[in-house]
Amino acid sequence: MFTLQFDKSAIPTLAARFDAEGDKVIEGEVQPRVWGNGSYSRPDFLDVCRWKSRRTFHQCEKNTDDFIESVTRTALTTKDERLRIEVLKLLKGVGWPTASALLHFGTRDAYPILDFRTLWSLGFEEPPTPYDYKFWSAYTSYCRALAHEAGVSMRVLDRALWQYSKDNQPGGPTQLDRGEAEIREGPAGPLNH
Repeated sequence: MFTLQFDKSAIPTLAARFDAEGDKVIEGEVQPRVWGNGSYSRPDFLDVCRWKSRRTFHQCEKNTDDFIESVTRTALTTKDERLRIEVLKLLKGVGWPTASALLHFGTRDAYPILDFRTLWSLGFEEPPTPYDYKFWSAYTSYCRALAHEAGVSMRVLDRALWQYSKDNQPGGPTQLDRGEAEIREGPAGPLNH
């Protein structure tokens, strides 16, 4: 189902070319707080939502502090893989891609970020619609195995997949950077809403 479009030995080089400036707050401030608290606070949740998709951010702002804390605590503490990802979709503005980013940064476990760019780097001309748990599970398993084989973290793998697409995807929105609306959710927004 997934076919890496470049040699896995190039993962570190691609990841090193990724502009990680926009990740500094998430990785340096948000992630340690979430790991310490076992849940997202509203400001940290909104930081990750804004990072992932500015287009759905206004919906994410409609979630209450208590609901964000309760839902994310469930997602980050349960051992059930399906519940982890699907409970996050109860939050307004959170589809599969944003839920994947919340898991990616919120757990010490290896979760990939679901994104049209990373999928293109794995052989998908178009993201599947709609996303479902079966696809998510297969994607997660593939990315975990690939990161292990390449001897890199999931964060390094995500950066490499994203960068390869940005450099090579024909007709893709290469004029956009990670801070723009479409990049992390996909060209048509959240695919499950």
